[in-house]
Amino acid sequence: MNENQVENYSKVNEENYLILENSSDKFIETAPNVRLYVKDYGYGKPVILIHGWPLSNEMWEYQVEELVNSGFRVITYDRRGFGKSSQPWNGYNYDTLTDDLKAIIVQLELSDITLVGFSMGGGEVVRYFSRYGGKNVSKAVLISSITPFRLRTENNPDGTTPEKNEETANAIKKDRIGFLNDFGKSFFGVSLINNPMSSSLLDYFKMLCSFASPHATLECAKAFSTTDFRNEMATVNVPTLIIHGDEDNIVAIEVSSEKSTKMIQNNTFLVYEEAPHGLFYTERERLNKDLIEFLNS
Repeated sequence: MNENQVENYSKVNEENYLILENSSDKFIETAPNVRLYVKDYGYGKPVILIHGWPLSNEMWEYQVEELVNSGFRVITYDRRGFGKSSQPWNGYNYDTLTDDLKAIIVQLELSDITLVGFSMGGGEVVRYFSRYGGKNVSKAVLISSITPFRLRTENNPDGTTPEKNEETANAIKKDRIGFLNDFGKSFFGVSLINNPMSSSLLDYFKMLCSFASPHATLECAKAFSTTDFRNEMATVNVPTLIIHGDEDNIVAIEVSSEKSTKMIQNNTFLVYEEAPHGLFYTERERLNKDLIEFLNS
Protein backbone atom coordinates (compact mmCIF):
# COMPACT_ATOMS: atom_id res chain seq x y z
CA MET A 1 0.00 0.00 0.00
CA ASN A 2 1.54 3.31 -1.07
CA GLU A 3 1.29 6.66 0.70
CA ASN A 4 -1.57 7.93 -1.47
CA GLN A 5 -3.57 4.79 -0.82
CA VAL A 6 -3.07 5.12 2.93
CA GLU A 7 -4.62 8.59 2.79
CA ASN A 8 -7.79 7.05 1.32
CA TYR A 9 -8.18 4.65 4.21
CA SER A 10 -9.60 5.30 7.64
CA LYS A 11 -9.89 3.20 10.77
CA VAL A 12 -13.59 3.25 11.35
CA ASN A 13 -14.45 1.03 14.26
CA GLU A 14 -13.26 -0.62 17.36
CA GLU A 15 -11.96 -3.66 15.45
CA ASN A 16 -9.79 -1.30 13.38
CA TYR A 17 -11.19 -2.45 10.06
CA LEU A 18 -9.52 -0.60 7.19
CA ILE A 19 -12.16 0.51 4.71
CA LEU A 20 -11.69 2.45 1.47
CA GLU A 21 -13.78 5.58 1.64
CA ASN A 22 -15.12 4.92 -1.86
CA SER A 23 -15.57 1.20 -1.24
CA SER A 24 -18.94 -0.55 -1.42
CA ASP A 25 -18.45 -1.41 2.28
CA LYS A 26 -18.66 1.54 4.66
CA PHE A 27 -19.14 2.38 8.30
CA ILE A 28 -21.36 5.42 8.73
CA GLU A 29 -21.51 7.22 12.06
CA THR A 30 -25.16 7.95 12.78
CA ALA A 31 -24.80 9.09 16.39
CA PRO A 32 -21.90 9.61 18.78
CA ASN A 33 -20.02 6.31 19.06
CA VAL A 34 -22.57 4.51 16.86
CA ARG A 35 -21.34 3.31 13.49
CA LEU A 36 -23.53 1.31 11.16
CA TYR A 37 -22.14 -1.15 8.65
CA VAL A 38 -23.40 -0.23 5.17
CA LYS A 39 -23.08 -1.90 1.76
CA ASP A 40 -23.59 0.28 -1.30
CA TYR A 41 -23.69 -1.38 -4.72
CA GLY A 42 -24.58 -0.35 -8.26
CA TYR A 43 -25.81 2.82 -9.90
CA GLY A 44 -29.18 4.34 -10.70
CA LYS A 45 -32.14 5.08 -8.46
CA PRO A 46 -31.35 4.08 -4.86
CA VAL A 47 -33.13 1.25 -3.10
CA ILE A 48 -32.58 0.88 0.65
CA LEU A 49 -33.24 -2.63 1.98
CA ILE A 50 -33.96 -2.72 5.74
CA HIS A 51 -33.50 -6.10 7.35
CA GLY A 52 -35.75 -7.96 9.76
CA TRP A 53 -35.25 -9.16 13.32
CA PRO A 54 -32.89 -10.62 14.42
CA LEU A 55 -31.05 -10.85 11.10
CA SER A 56 -28.59 -8.50 9.39
CA ASN A 57 -28.07 -7.04 5.93
CA GLU A 58 -26.92 -10.43 4.63
CA MET A 59 -30.53 -11.64 4.54
CA TRP A 60 -30.88 -9.69 1.27
CA GLU A 61 -28.29 -11.82 -0.55
CA TYR A 62 -30.86 -13.18 -3.00
CA GLN A 63 -32.21 -9.71 -3.87
CA VAL A 64 -29.10 -7.53 -4.15
CA GLU A 65 -27.63 -9.02 -7.30
CA GLU A 66 -30.95 -9.05 -9.16
CA LEU A 67 -31.64 -5.43 -8.26
CA VAL A 68 -28.14 -4.21 -9.15
CA ASN A 69 -28.24 -6.08 -12.46
CA SER A 70 -31.58 -4.41 -13.16
CA GLY A 71 -30.00 -0.96 -12.95
CA PHE A 72 -30.54 0.11 -9.37
CA ARG A 73 -28.23 1.39 -6.65
CA VAL A 74 -28.78 -0.94 -3.71
CA ILE A 75 -27.96 0.03 -0.12
CA THR A 76 -28.20 -2.44 2.75
CA TYR A 77 -27.12 -1.92 6.33
CA ASP A 78 -26.99 -3.57 9.72
CA ARG A 79 -29.34 -1.97 12.23
CA ARG A 80 -27.59 -0.84 15.43
CA GLY A 81 -27.03 -3.85 17.67
CA PHE A 82 -26.98 -6.30 14.75
CA GLY A 83 -24.43 -7.72 12.33
CA LYS A 84 -21.24 -5.69 12.14
CA SER A 85 -22.72 -2.43 13.42
CA SER A 86 -22.04 -0.91 16.83
CA GLN A 87 -23.89 -2.47 19.74
CA PRO A 88 -24.76 0.40 22.10
CA TRP A 89 -26.87 -0.28 25.16
CA ASN A 90 -29.56 2.21 24.20
CA GLY A 91 -31.44 3.36 21.14
CA TYR A 92 -33.63 0.43 20.17
CA ASN A 93 -36.86 2.38 19.89
CA TYR A 94 -38.28 3.27 16.49
CA ASP A 95 -37.53 6.98 16.74
CA THR A 96 -33.81 6.33 17.22
CA LEU A 97 -33.69 3.52 14.66
CA THR A 98 -35.36 5.82 12.14
CA ASP A 99 -32.90 8.59 13.00
CA ASP A 100 -30.15 6.11 12.05
CA LEU A 101 -31.86 5.54 8.71
CA LYS A 102 -32.16 9.28 8.16
CA ALA A 103 -28.44 9.73 8.88
CA ILE A 104 -27.56 7.16 6.22
CA ILE A 105 -29.78 8.91 3.68
CA VAL A 106 -28.25 12.30 4.45
CA GLN A 107 -24.63 11.16 4.49
CA LEU A 108 -24.98 9.22 1.23
CA GLU A 109 -26.85 12.22 -0.27
CA LEU A 110 -29.68 10.04 -1.55
CA SER A 111 -32.85 11.16 -3.32
CA ASP A 112 -35.67 9.51 -5.28
CA ILE A 113 -35.34 6.56 -2.89
CA THR A 114 -37.39 3.41 -2.58
CA LEU A 115 -37.50 2.20 1.03
CA VAL A 116 -37.98 -1.55 1.43
CA GLY A 117 -38.70 -2.81 4.93
CA PHE A 118 -38.95 -6.48 5.84
CA SER A 119 -40.83 -7.48 9.01
CA MET A 120 -39.44 -5.24 11.77
CA GLY A 121 -37.99 -3.01 9.04
CA GLY A 122 -41.49 -2.03 7.97
CA GLY A 123 -41.69 0.02 11.15
CA GLU A 124 -38.74 2.17 10.14
CA VAL A 125 -40.32 2.75 6.73
CA VAL A 126 -43.57 4.01 8.25
CA ARG A 127 -41.85 6.01 10.99
CA TYR A 128 -39.64 7.72 8.37
CA PHE A 129 -42.80 9.16 6.82
CA SER A 130 -44.41 10.23 10.09
CA ARG A 131 -41.15 11.58 11.57
CA TYR A 132 -39.46 13.06 8.49
CA GLY A 133 -42.29 13.47 6.02
CA GLY A 134 -40.81 10.81 3.76
CA LYS A 135 -38.18 13.28 2.58
CA ASN A 136 -36.45 12.13 -0.64
CA VAL A 137 -38.49 8.91 -0.77
CA SER A 138 -40.58 8.27 -3.88
CA LYS A 139 -41.77 4.67 -3.26
CA ALA A 140 -42.12 2.26 -0.37
CA VAL A 141 -42.31 -1.51 0.02
CA LEU A 142 -43.52 -3.43 3.07
CA ILE A 143 -42.67 -7.15 3.07
CA SER A 144 -44.03 -9.43 5.81
CA SER A 145 -44.26 -6.21 7.82
CA ILE A 146 -45.15 -5.91 11.50
CA THR A 147 -47.19 -2.76 10.84
CA PRO A 148 -49.61 -1.40 11.87
CA PHE A 149 -49.80 -2.85 15.43
CA ARG A 150 -49.02 -6.28 16.83
CA LEU A 151 -50.01 -6.02 20.49
CA ARG A 152 -53.40 -7.27 21.65
CA THR A 153 -55.37 -4.49 23.31
CA GLU A 154 -59.06 -3.70 23.75
CA ASN A 155 -59.13 -1.93 20.38
CA ASN A 156 -56.78 -4.43 18.73
CA PRO A 157 -58.21 -7.80 19.75
CA ASP A 158 -56.41 -9.79 17.04
CA GLY A 159 -52.93 -8.88 18.26
CA THR A 160 -50.40 -10.93 20.20
CA THR A 161 -51.00 -11.08 23.94
CA PRO A 162 -48.53 -9.49 26.37
CA GLU A 163 -48.13 -12.95 27.93
CA LYS A 164 -46.98 -14.40 24.62
CA ASN A 165 -44.45 -11.60 24.20
CA GLU A 166 -43.16 -12.24 27.71
CA GLU A 167 -42.87 -15.94 26.93
CA THR A 168 -40.73 -15.12 23.89
CA ALA A 169 -38.50 -12.79 25.91
CA ASN A 170 -37.98 -15.45 28.58
CA ALA A 171 -37.08 -18.04 25.95
CA ILE A 172 -34.45 -15.69 24.52
CA LYS A 173 -33.02 -14.99 27.97
CA LYS A 174 -32.89 -18.68 28.88
CA ASP A 175 -31.36 -20.08 25.66
CA ARG A 176 -31.05 -17.54 22.86
CA ILE A 177 -29.44 -19.91 20.37
CA GLY A 178 -31.97 -22.64 21.10
CA PHE A 179 -34.73 -20.08 20.58
CA LEU A 180 -33.20 -19.04 17.26
CA ASN A 181 -33.05 -22.64 16.13
CA ASP A 182 -36.79 -23.16 16.65
CA PHE A 183 -37.66 -19.66 15.45
CA GLY A 184 -35.83 -20.21 12.16
CA LYS A 185 -37.89 -23.27 11.33
CA SER A 186 -41.15 -21.40 11.84
CA PHE A 187 -39.71 -18.34 10.06
CA PHE A 188 -39.11 -20.29 6.84
CA GLY A 189 -41.98 -22.75 7.17
CA VAL A 190 -39.81 -25.78 7.78
CA SER A 191 -41.68 -28.87 8.96
CA LEU A 192 -41.58 -32.65 8.66
CA ILE A 193 -43.37 -32.45 5.32
CA ASN A 194 -41.96 -29.16 4.02
CA ASN A 195 -38.25 -28.43 3.59
CA PRO A 196 -37.89 -25.27 1.49
CA MET A 197 -34.16 -24.97 2.21
CA SER A 198 -31.12 -27.03 3.12
CA SER A 199 -30.24 -27.59 6.76
CA SER A 200 -26.92 -25.86 6.04
CA LEU A 201 -28.68 -22.69 4.88
CA LEU A 202 -31.00 -22.77 7.86
CA ASP A 203 -27.92 -22.99 10.10
CA TYR A 204 -26.37 -20.06 8.22
CA PHE A 205 -29.36 -17.82 8.90
CA LYS A 206 -29.28 -18.91 12.55
CA MET A 207 -25.63 -17.89 12.67
CA LEU A 208 -26.46 -14.44 11.27
CA CYS A 209 -29.06 -13.99 14.00
CA SER A 210 -26.61 -15.14 16.67
CA PHE A 211 -24.27 -12.23 15.87
CA ALA A 212 -26.83 -9.76 17.22
CA SER A 213 -26.37 -8.27 20.66
CA PRO A 214 -28.52 -10.22 23.14
CA HIS A 215 -29.68 -6.93 24.62
CA ALA A 216 -30.56 -5.49 21.19
CA THR A 217 -32.40 -8.70 20.35
CA LEU A 218 -34.63 -8.29 23.41
CA GLU A 219 -35.12 -4.54 23.09
CA CYS A 220 -36.01 -4.68 19.41
CA ALA A 221 -38.47 -7.51 20.06
CA LYS A 222 -40.13 -5.22 22.57
CA ALA A 223 -40.18 -2.35 20.06
CA PHE A 224 -41.80 -4.20 17.17
CA SER A 225 -44.21 -6.05 19.48
CA THR A 226 -45.60 -2.96 21.21
CA THR A 227 -45.21 0.05 18.91
CA ASP A 228 -48.53 1.31 17.55
CA PHE A 229 -48.19 2.68 14.01
CA ARG A 230 -51.90 2.93 13.28
CA ASN A 231 -52.06 6.73 13.39
CA GLU A 232 -48.93 6.95 11.22
CA MET A 233 -49.91 4.69 8.33
CA ALA A 234 -51.70 7.43 6.40
CA THR A 235 -48.49 9.50 6.32
CA VAL A 236 -47.08 7.00 3.80
CA ASN A 237 -48.11 9.11 0.81
CA VAL A 238 -46.14 7.49 -2.02
CA PRO A 239 -46.89 4.43 -4.16
CA THR A 240 -46.48 1.46 -1.82
CA LEU A 241 -46.14 -2.24 -2.51
CA ILE A 242 -47.33 -4.52 0.30
CA ILE A 243 -46.35 -8.21 0.17
CA HIS A 244 -47.23 -10.91 2.68
CA GLY A 245 -47.47 -14.68 2.80
CA ASP A 246 -50.79 -16.15 3.87
CA GLU A 247 -49.05 -18.89 5.86
CA ASP A 248 -46.87 -16.52 7.85
CA ASN A 249 -46.66 -17.96 11.36
CA ILE A 250 -44.47 -15.15 12.70
CA VAL A 251 -46.51 -12.08 11.69
CA ALA A 252 -50.04 -13.14 10.80
CA ILE A 253 -51.30 -11.46 7.64
CA GLU A 254 -54.69 -10.73 9.23
CA VAL A 255 -53.13 -8.58 11.96
CA SER A 256 -50.64 -6.82 9.73
CA SER A 257 -50.72 -6.35 5.97
CA GLU A 258 -54.45 -6.86 5.55
CA LYS A 259 -54.91 -3.89 7.86
CA SER A 260 -52.04 -1.88 6.37
CA THR A 261 -53.55 -2.03 2.92
CA LYS A 262 -56.65 -0.27 4.30
CA MET A 263 -54.57 2.50 5.91
CA ILE A 264 -52.15 3.43 3.11
CA GLN A 265 -54.03 5.14 0.32
CA ASN A 266 -51.90 4.38 -2.75
CA ASN A 267 -50.94 0.73 -2.41
CA THR A 268 -50.70 -2.55 -4.29
CA PHE A 269 -51.28 -5.62 -2.13
CA LEU A 270 -49.82 -8.97 -3.19
CA VAL A 271 -50.64 -12.07 -1.18
CA TYR A 272 -48.22 -14.95 -1.67
CA GLU A 273 -50.22 -18.13 -1.26
CA GLU A 274 -48.71 -20.78 1.04
CA ALA A 275 -45.69 -18.53 1.71
CA PRO A 276 -44.08 -18.26 5.17
CA HIS A 277 -42.59 -15.22 6.86
CA GLY A 278 -39.15 -15.64 5.30
CA LEU A 279 -40.38 -15.33 1.74
CA PHE A 280 -37.30 -13.32 0.74
CA TYR A 281 -35.72 -16.77 0.36
CA THR A 282 -38.58 -19.23 -0.14
CA GLU A 283 -40.29 -17.05 -2.77
CA ARG A 284 -37.16 -15.21 -3.94
CA GLU A 285 -37.76 -15.47 -7.69
CA ARG A 286 -41.30 -14.15 -7.45
CA LEU A 287 -40.30 -11.48 -4.95
CA ASN A 288 -37.44 -10.23 -7.13
CA LYS A 289 -39.73 -10.06 -10.16
CA ASP A 290 -42.41 -8.15 -8.25
CA LEU A 291 -39.87 -5.75 -6.73
CA ILE A 292 -38.28 -4.95 -10.07
CA GLU A 293 -41.65 -4.47 -11.77
CA PHE A 294 -42.72 -2.09 -9.01
CA LEU A 295 -39.44 -0.16 -9.11
CA ASN A 296 -39.76 0.27 -12.88
CA SER A 297 -43.46 1.19 -12.79
